[in-house]
Amino acid sequence: MADLRLGPLLRYADHSSATVWVEASRPCTAEVRGAHGAHGTSRTFQIAGHHYALIEVTGLAPGTSQAYEVFLDGTRAWPPPDSRFPPSEIRTPAVDAPVRVTFGSCHWAASPDGAEDPVGPDALATLAARMTDDPDAPRPDVLLLLGDQVYADEVSEATRRWLAARRDLRDPPGDEVADYEEYTRLYYESWLAPGVRWLLSTVPSCMIFDDHDVIDDWNTSAAWLADMRATPWWRERLLSGLMSYWVHQHLGNLSPAELAADPLYAAVRRSPDGTDALRAFACRADADPASVRWSYRRDFGRVRLLMVDTRAARVLDEERRAMLDPAEAAWLRAQTLTGAGSYDHLLVGTSLPWLLPHLVHDAEAWDAALCRGERGARWARFGEDLRRRADLEHWAAFPASFDALAELVREAGSGPGAPATVCVLSGDVHHAYVAEPAWSEGVPDARVVQLTCSPVHNSVPLWIRLGFRFGWSAPARALGRWIAGHGGVQRPAVEWRRTGGPWFGNQLMTLTLRGRSASLRLERARARRGGAGVRRGGAGPRLRTVMESELAP
Repeated sequence: MADLRLGPLLRYADHSSATVWVEASRPCTAEVRGAHGAHGTSRTFQIAGHHYALIEVTGLAPGTSQAYEVFLDGTRAWPPPDSRFPPSEIRTPAVDAPVRVTFGSCHWAASPDGAEDPVGPDALATLAARMTDDPDAPRPDVLLLLGDQVYADEVSEATRRWLAARRDLRDPPGDEVADYEEYTRLYYESWLAPGVRWLLSTVPSCMIFDDHDVIDDWNTSAAWLADMRATPWWRERLLSGLMSYWVHQHLGNLSPAELAADPLYAAVRRSPDGTDALRAFACRADADPASVRWSYRRDFGRVRLLMVDTRAARVLDEERRAMLDPAEAAWLRAQTLTGAGSYDHLLVGTSLPWLLPHLVHDAEAWDAALCRGERGARWARFGEDLRRRADLEHWAAFPASFDALAELVREAGSGPGAPATVCVLSGDVHHAYVAEPAWSEGVPDARVVQLTCSPVHNSVPLWIRLGFRFGWSAPARALGRWIAGHGGVQRPAVEWRRTGGPWFGNQLMTLTLRGRSASLRLERARARRGGAGVRRGGAGPRLRTVMESELAP
């Protein structure tokens, strides 16, 4: 009899259909049965000895909710008989209903139940606890996970022990994951935590990778990539990372129509073992990143989401350095401007912040100039070393791409069909803040903000906290301009200011978009005594509101 190894994850959901992702213990037929007639079945496909299914569920109607169960070969596998959570549901949005978008990034696996968590309560598990305690409270319509869903290079102690039992950790890559099987361990650890598992089963999710899904500073520079390719373990690590991302995250980002048109998905499903087909795809993605598009678009009524790949789509040649290759940049522009006037809010999801503290921005732009050779070969070597040590590889480290995004945002937010808001959503930096750009001319009609929220479950050292606070100050801004001058760096195309934060802790932001109005809430996970829901060591975590703000009108 097949068992449910991982999932279910409710991924895509629109007014009349949804997809549910599962992993089973052996080949089987996976089935979703809704309480009011919704239904879907799919035969599992095999990758590296694992068996997965992405089940398209039909029979849904706008503005309704159906509890659902998962069956494997006709035997109920979800919910578990001892579940302390409510039934998992598929909720379809009503036409013209408000859209609640909850987002964050950087989710390090939580400690097992009963163990002390060194980085504090998991914000996803805490959200699950609140939804369990108060089923009638407003809940997200979609959960955006903006990178670092798993940490391939920073494993837990439990995973390190598991790796040590599997191979000699004295051999590279040591206590980091090395292959596909080890990646699956990361997803089990992160997504089988009871609260997180239930939350992902009942709230639709959209995901994109960042560096730790593969390795810290992934694709920082051409020199970095050359060094990694010279190691004996990198190729297997990268191919396994791309393959596991395609299976666990990317497939669920796609609509049923996109899945039906995907030749790789068709090839994997019709093969007794899709491993070779998926591995060949990953090899092509490694050899020619422009041959693959990980970015995607989702529309939620009159809210448009563009989730942008800012890792694999980079151009790393120092003379042509860009955050997005030409085809990716053209795709982003087309998706942003096509149907202008048909959406009221534009959300651009990018794992890396666009607008940084001014000192950090100037340091990254200066470093990019050094690495390009503006101050000679000796400074270029220094710049490359600094770039890797200090993680100087955000949008600011790609100055032409930074300016291009500023111009695209300005253009999208201007004119008679402009949306009410343009929100750039990001994570990565293990704190939260709000920043607003300002143009000297051609001021957009839309309210433009960058909303950064991180981590969902991780930590940040004190010295980094102090550095980010200082980075926004007037003395830091003056220092940054002086540093930029050393590299001959031109002023960026846009100015900006911090209008909220920085806030630290495990946290989530929620945008509520209703017509042309928009409001923002930031909530932080805090432990407390007593209470129901997900507990650790007797402490019931809760989400405490840190900030609320109206963005529009």
